Amino acid sequence: MNLTKNTRRAAAAALTVPILLFTAACGSDDGKGSSDGAVVKVEGKEGAKPEITVPKDAKPADKAVTKNLIEGKGEVVKKGDLVRLDFAAQTMKGQNLGSSWTPQPGAKPGAPRTQVVSEVTDQMTQQMLPPKVMSAVAGQKVGSRFEVEGTAKALIGEGLNPQSGIKPEDGLVWVVDVVGAKKVDKKAKAEGEQAAPESGMPEVKAADEKAATITVPKGEKAPTDLKEQVLIKGKGPEVKAGDGLIAQYTGVKWEDGKKFDSSWDHGGATAFQIGTGQVVQGWDKALVGKHVGDRVEIVIPPKLGYGASPQHELAKNTLVFVVDVVGTV
Repeated sequence: MNLTKNTRRAAAAALTVPILLFTAACGSDDGKGSSDGAVVKVEGKEGAKPEITVPKDAKPADKAVTKNLIEGKGEVVKKGDLVRLDFAAQTMKGQNLGSSWTPQPGAKPGAPRTQVVSEVTDQMTQQMLPPKVMSAVAGQKVGSRFEVEGTAKALIGEGLNPQSGIKPEDGLVWVVDVVGAKKVDKKAKAEGEQAAPESGMPEVKAADEKAATITVPKGEKAPTDLKEQVLIKGKGPEVKAGDGLIAQYTGVKWEDGKKFDSSWDHGGATAFQIGTGQVVQGWDKALVGKHVGDRVEIVIPPKLGYGASPQHELAKNTLVFVVDVVGTV
């Protein structure tokens, strides 16, 4: 089980992205296009929700057309970087395909937006942006806004699910703001002397470039409330709600001590947005307010894990994680 893939399903629903728009992972060619042939008009400042206007009888290009709208002043994004993005998407007929400016159900006023946090790649990694749009992030500067338009066939290709109701010849538009970017060392981890576990907390042994070994204390009942302990104190910036958190992690089940996931099993450090409901509640509650460089052990009861999803394989389990906070984006 991959933590970010499974827990992002709730975020996808909150962003009103049709979950059947894309099918399984698919590739892209270079993902680039020129601004020649752009027909959509986009107004609005970077950071504000864009206003998208499609001229009557406009015909989409049969290739990906990328148009730079606002040039940022930050660092240039490279392929492989981790990024945090705002986006708004629609068909050229006006059907909404999702927006990070759409508040989540029940979100409090002033709460951080649910944004896309992902690696810049030309492969389908999540359901917010198709590969042609995601790969177009490379070469942009932080603070930039750009638009990608074209037919569904041009932007999504074979990944388009016919059950979505979108036809290959239909025009699609994505407007993307590059909020942040960070080059990450996939092998990064927390450094420093590790504290001994507090009473009732599992023992953690973190080997280099391998999933941590987490030993649940024998005979100890699983706690019914969230428990956490900072094992290594970092000296970096505080993690704030809405940040893209870059982390190494390992998770085991309290009941049998068996590992169910680790970032080390998926290529190393990964990123996700924290404090916006994109991960299990226990992560949001425990990791907002921590610091870059921290190693945190978290014990999460089902009510703050997957208990709200009875069909989930871990719905009844108490989860134990060790998380190294290696950066933010």
